[in-house]
Amino acid sequence: MKSNLQIISGKYRGKKLLLPQDARPTQNMARGALFNMLNEILDKSERISVWDAFGGSGAFGIECLSRYDKPMVVFTDVAPSSIDTLKKNLNSVNEIATVERLDALAGISKFGGISDLIFIDPPYSEFNLGCAFVRKLTNVAKNGAILIWEMENINTPKLNEKWEILKDKTYGRARFLILRKK
Repeated sequence: MKSNLQIISGKYRGKKLLLPQDARPTQNMARGALFNMLNEILDKSERISVWDAFGGSGAFGIECLSRYDKPMVVFTDVAPSSIDTLKKNLNSVNEIATVERLDALAGISKFGGISDLIFIDPPYSEFNLGCAFVRKLTNVAKNGAILIWEMENINTPKLNEKWEILKDKTYGRARFLILRKK
């Protein structure tokens, strides 16, 4: 599906992305603000491993491919339309990444312990899915891993003491928690 979704910065700046059916993408402005916050947190000189756990269009992971030096990026999603859209969007920027049709919770055992940067944005109506993901990830994520959790701004999760809140920002309906595993 055509959209106004595009890459904000880096070598693919301005590149339009397709949207899968029934997607709720992170808006361009909010994603730009999120990456500005990450600039203060991430060491862009190091190669990072990125997991976009609820892949959707792939906008978050492709933004990482556009901005960072040779990141290893993994996308997971359960929806066939998302997997198809992800592959098309990756082809449009001529990038190679791992794309798997896999439930995010099931993917924790495979990708949670090796990822430096993890992005989750489950459907807003499934706040408890995000909570379950973070609980399960706590036992697997390496110390120093950064987790970005997008949720509806009306939600406030109870976090384990093993997660440090680095940023807590709201943009319209979206709330972003940027957490670091202690």
